[in-house]
Amino acid sequence: MKRCSWLNLNNPIYVKYHDEEWGRPVRDDHKLFEMLLLESFQAGLSWECILNKRESFQKSFDNYDYKKISNYTESKVEELMQNKGIIRNRRKILATIKNAQVFIEIQKEYQSFSNYLWHFTDNKIIYETNKTTSPLSDTISKDLKKRGMSFVGSTIIYSYLQAIGMINSHEKDCFLGGKNERYQ
Repeated sequence: MKRCSWLNLNNPIYVKYHDEEWGRPVRDDHKLFEMLLLESFQAGLSWECILNKRESFQKSFDNYDYKKISNYTESKVEELMQNKGIIRNRRKILATIKNAQVFIEIQKEYQSFSNYLWHFTDNKIIYETNKTTSPLSDTISKDLKKRGMSFVGSTIIYSYLQAIGMINSHEKDCFLGGKNERYQ
């Protein structure tokens, strides 16, 4: 079975992520926040590195409970800074707390974070490959920053949109490539 050429076939965690998650449309707010958290920690690092630490992130960040995360205190930040299972970057940890607060505000405004995100494409999936940013990721990044989020630059948001299936970037030769209707 052919897969995207960038995939490290020697890492079963990565292969499973590619085959079962990446590029599949997500509309669940909990999952959307999980991926936003992970993508923001990925800034400057490889996605494979973050994926290998995903279980530790899940445990450390209360199962990605954005309501709990939005109320983290300095003592929780210090606890996370000592956790060798995650990326110990104070700026990213503080951004995650603020991003959770903004995430909740967006939910209030749009009834869900999913509604907010998917309105940018009128609930349609975009099929494109070989890009790291786009006018869509520029627009969403700019709006999230205006609302107070950080570590949400256009490249991070583009990767996020790929991860949550708003942008399907599976390569043409990949068994998941092209306009694969099974994800719609």
